[in-house]
Amino acid sequence: MAKKKERLNVVYSTNPDFHYEYDSEEQVVTLPNAQQKLYVSIDRKQRAGKEVTLVEGFVGSEEELKELGKLLKNKCGVGGSVKDGEILIQGNFRDKILDLLTKEGYGVKRKGG
Repeated sequence: MAKKKERLNVVYSTNPDFHYEYDSEEQVVTLPNAQQKLYVSIDRKQRAGKEVTLVEGFVGSEEELKELGKLLKNKCGVGGSVKDGEILIQGNFRDKILDLLTKEGYGVKRKGG
């Protein structure tokens, strides 16, 4: 049973055949690893000169992006975060991450320098 807050555009209806419209959450389809095209780069902007390895271009659900970020953080042995569809890994691990993602079956491209 849907809650009243999820009903759209109707306060009250006297029509006995009326059905409420409900918000439907969009399912994000995650592409297979071979069809993904990820870009790996080093970034220093707005980070007080510290280097982070940035992984962009993931197409899929937020949960799977977080799982991939967790895998990369564990393999590199450092911290990081997943924000705005990007994975940030602390430090310069571009080459290691390129190898890890290639082994996982992702299409990987080096971005910048």
